[in-house]
Amino acid sequence: MNKFVKKICATMLVSIIGGSMVACGDTTKQAGKKTADGKIQIEYWYGLGGKLDENMQKIITDFNSSQDKYEVKGVAQEDYDATFKSLQAGIAAKKSPALALLEADKVDILDNKDLLTNISDYTSKDADFKEEKYLQSFLETGKKGDKLFAFPIYGTTQVLYYNKQAFKDAGISEDSLKTWTGVAEAAKKLTKKDGDEVSFYGWEPMWKKDNLIDASLSNGGKILSDDGKQVLINSQEWIEVWDSFRKWIHEDKIMRVHSGGQGWEYWTATVNDVMKDKAAGYTGSSGDQGDLNFDKLAACEQPAFKSGKESKPIAEARLLAIPKDVSDEEKQGAYEFIKYFTSAKVSAEWSIASGYISVNKESASIPEFVEYVKKNPQAAVPTAQAAHATKVFIDPTGVKISDALKIAADKVEIENVSAKEALDEAQKTAQEALDKVNK
Repeated sequence: MNKFVKKICATMLVSIIGGSMVACGDTTKQAGKKTADGKIQIEYWYGLGGKLDENMQKIITDFNSSQDKYEVKGVAQEDYDATFKSLQAGIAAKKSPALALLEADKVDILDNKDLLTNISDYTSKDADFKEEKYLQSFLETGKKGDKLFAFPIYGTTQVLYYNKQAFKDAGISEDSLKTWTGVAEAAKKLTKKDGDEVSFYGWEPMWKKDNLIDASLSNGGKILSDDGKQVLINSQEWIEVWDSFRKWIHEDKIMRVHSGGQGWEYWTATVNDVMKDKAAGYTGSSGDQGDLNFDKLAACEQPAFKSGKESKPIAEARLLAIPKDVSDEEKQGAYEFIKYFTSAKVSAEWSIASGYISVNKESASIPEFVEYVKKNPQAAVPTAQAAHATKVFIDPTGVKISDALKIAADKVEIENVSAKEALDEAQKTAQEALDKVNK
């Protein structure tokens, strides 16, 4: 064999071996990540802190002990936004987790880019899966047609928490909290001042846009027109609400908003004010209940904005999504964890520990849950509110409308900019983005 032929054969051999190595690499990926004891590792990212993180870790531990094939490794992130940003980077670098806990609008963005696993491929082969067990409104959040691109893990809505003794001392009953204008009147009576210095606030809304959106929807406002072509966030219904909160915070000084910090720092500061007798009440998540002392506090539903309007705050699901580029074994393990978490018993345990709404309708019949609600009436408030709540808004522009509202909320709540100015600017930005989508 001459040197030229030998060179050709050697080159071909290297190519074949190289191709085999690549194929082996791909095969290893398809086999999934393994733990030291041979279990398939399911890396799971979620943006929960404090007691919620502890509760999630407990369920992860219980799942890992319930079978010997998979091991879920929980990795806590700063918050939901941080989880989404990290996941985007992980997918781009082909280093994504097998499972991530996300908000509805974020999973919609990922699904639009075809980056998520169709969980229907797993539910359709699972003889134990019964769609009718789950709250349809939450399940539909992760569906498009026959595709289930994310699975609801729990539901959440923001409710009112107030100091029972402070209300009693001021001669204020829960009936005063039937409208937001009523809350403001109660806050005026509850607020304590030393000159211009406030030592005790009547109420603390939660920073960012969500509370303002809820109150606007509960004043008859809409985000989009029925045909989806017009952004309506600067209508009179919205301006009235946002300027009322601006006035209550900056002029009347009967309310305060904690802002900034890392992760959930602003949220913790708000809760602490009420728990440490610096404020009479606040607007917070159903998921706060695991951290609150209900010997001291009571909970009630968010009200209509004013008399004659309906209470329509948003109730939404938090969803588990499986990135498309992880191994088949990891996908199966991620599904097994989803199935475990959303079972009636485990969902009931999570709801008791956290205050979040179970997505499994059968949780309501679990004896431990029935007994818990009897002794803890605040646990029934989020579910009751969800029954008349507004479905979560999925931004057709991706994030442009939501971002415009976020900027406007900061202007009103922090900078004391008039609601009309902030919302007019937000509407203009949002409408331009929507027009591009609707072309």
